[in-house]
Amino acid sequence: MTPRIPGFDYQRVTVADGVALTVAVAGSGSPIVLLHGFPQTHLMWRHVAADLATDHTVICPDLRGYGDSDKPVDRDGEQYSKRTMGNDIVALAQAFGHERFALAGHDRGALVAIRTALDHPDRVTRLASLDVLPTLDMWDVMHGVTAAIGFHLYLMAQPPGLPEQLIGASPDAFFAYFLDGWTRDPQAIPADIRAAYLAACRAAVPSIVADYRASANIDIEHDRADRAAGNTLRMPVTVLQQDWGAALGFDARALWSAWAPDLRHETVTCGHFMAEESPAEIIRATRELMKR
Repeated sequence: MTPRIPGFDYQRVTVADGVALTVAVAGSGSPIVLLHGFPQTHLMWRHVAADLATDHTVICPDLRGYGDSDKPVDRDGEQYSKRTMGNDIVALAQAFGHERFALAGHDRGALVAIRTALDHPDRVTRLASLDVLPTLDMWDVMHGVTAAIGFHLYLMAQPPGLPEQLIGASPDAFFAYFLDGWTRDPQAIPADIRAAYLAACRAAVPSIVADYRASANIDIEHDRADRAAGNTLRMPVTVLQQDWGAALGFDARALWSAWAPDLRHETVTCGHFMAEESPAEIIRATRELMKR
């Protein structure tokens, strides 16, 4: 049986034509939506969500294309744009009666959160981003041999066919590479959670690839349009990142400052999966954000 977050109610919520998300909900009070990263599901928030639910309404979906949520075929190149996935989140919050909500995302979920906040500044009250750069900056800073750390970005950016075939031939080996290699504390992802992540990814190869492919195409177009128009994130923003900017030769705080005038940027000493490796630090930073 797939693990669940104890004390959370699980529902299926329709957010678009033919697309429903599986979501875990608990608590009461001001709402916050937590969006998971790759190669995970909503379960990555289990520690943080349980704490926040003591005085907030916490909404933890599996993103479109991931986990137990629907996985529409990407025939037009837009099914997994972060704009489309962000619209899912707005519809999800509305389904629970929330016109305005705080938003926190990790990795892929952070990209969805950023796009949602840019597209819907009247909806998103606060934004937290864990260990990612905005899409346009991410591609700009990766160059030379240091870009090898992001080999999967280039693989999944290729046209439909080859990436799906290569990853689908050995999905557990592919996804486990990131779960194991990006974690400083292996105990942070217990065996049952790791198995759940691998099973979910194994069943979602085409949609996961489509999500990444969108970030090399339509997502960049949307970011460029916002940058050209001078659009920024209007709400308080907290960014938590590893110090991988130093290794890749860029100033993460400076890049983020161009997008977020009201920014708090912190370096977290842990692996990539910080909500599982350093939940206390993420809880602290998120609670501080909710008071701003």
